[in-house]
Amino acid sequence: MNIPQPFQYQGSKRSLAPRILDFLPRSMDRLIEPFAGSGAISLACAGRGRSKRYWLNDVNQPLSNLLDLIVNQPDETADFYESLWRDKDSDHLNKFYSVRQQFNETRDPRLLLYLLARCVKGAVRYNSGGDFNQSPDKRRLGTQPARMRSNFTAVSMLLRGRTTFSSRDFREVFEETSKKDVVYMDPPYQGVCNTRDHRYSSGVEFSDFVTGLDELNRRDVRFLVSYDGRLGDKSYGEPLPDFLDLVLVEIEAGRSSQATLLGQEVITVESLYLSRSLADEVGAAPAYLSNHSMEQPRLLEETAKYDKVS
Repeated sequence: MNIPQPFQYQGSKRSLAPRILDFLPRSMDRLIEPFAGSGAISLACAGRGRSKRYWLNDVNQPLSNLLDLIVNQPDETADFYESLWRDKDSDHLNKFYSVRQQFNETRDPRLLLYLLARCVKGAVRYNSGGDFNQSPDKRRLGTQPARMRSNFTAVSMLLRGRTTFSSRDFREVFEETSKKDVVYMDPPYQGVCNTRDHRYSSGVEFSDFVTGLDELNRRDVRFLVSYDGRLGDKSYGEPLPDFLDLVLVEIEAGRSSQATLLGQEVITVESLYLSRSLADEVGAAPAYLSNHSMEQPRLLEETAKYDKVS
């Protein structure tokens, strides 16, 4: 099934969703994404009827509000996007910078949609003051309105009436979970951003995150975490501690686009950690999943250790 995406978003797990869904229960009462981004995993689950309800949370409030608008007001949101995009005779670079300034002044989520469609690689970037500062992609004008409207309609059909939206600290979300829930997390990556992920105006402290995972374990809440990984022989990020008793599955995510531009063939490997309760439920063991779909998962003899970021 071709799962729609509401907008282009760098770091989305849309391409890895089929792999990740293999480690989720076939039926869930509620799937929660505390770091929702574009909500790729929830959309993939909804497309396969895997969960009754969804909770999409992202500390980036305009992003969370945009998801809400797309799901609950798809036509109105598509109309607004089309009104911006259709100004074909204008200077599109100046148009982008004008919309960016308006967004930074108002935080209107509909303006963020235009910026996401036009900015480089769909990559959200904020400066230290919390303002959107990514540049426009000079090679393209963004998703055409008809295609955007079709995506919104499909997304709305999958999530409308079953989804809660919020913009809260992940620790607050953790506090409201129960044993009936499954929590999927794709937090800001340590290794990619060194000090913080510029998708957010503030980062996620490693110690706070570990404490939160420990508390989920204590309450027997099932969860899985996409968390850093490797680029070729280079590993990134501080490892999640052994006392959390997590099961690590490494997933090949394909060749690094940046390395390809440099004439190198470097494979990106992403780490997926499962809580022990979830791993036992779905029958998961430590494994390395090759990008070759016909290759059987290879059990890990030893979990790879991650170097700290300097």
